Amino acid sequence: MSRVVHFEIHAGDLPRAIEFYRTVFDWQVEDWGAFVGAPYFGLVTGPDDQPGINGAILGRGYDNPEVGGPVAGAVITVQVDDFDTTAERILAAGGSVALPKMALTGMAWQGYFHDTENNVFGIHQPDPEAK
Repeated sequence: MSRVVHFEIHAGDLPRAIEFYRTVFDWQVEDWGAFVGAPYFGLVTGPDDQPGINGAILGRGYDNPEVGGPVAGAVITVQVDDFDTTAERILAAGGSVALPKMALTGMAWQGYFHDTENNVFGIHQPDPEAK
């Protein structure tokens, strides 16, 4: 069995993407460019003693995808404490709704957004009362 251990977010505008994820999720950003010889910014998403993985933001190398176009990679979903508060932060930071909030009955609230680079990502608030 293989496990996901890292993710990467491609961005046409690195500073804008870094600020978006820092603002919305309070992730720490570290410059890892010296390790790969190119602009590459590590994303520390939480303490090492909690479940989850870290990732990075790197240059896309081509134009950002159009909103509404096909997803060209894996979709990251981030667990949050409060769906509505996080959705407000996403919109205030320049993101937009891809698929609105929906109930995963008896499990959680789920929704999908575009970041400032038009990448799609999800947010997930566990809630056994969701319906």
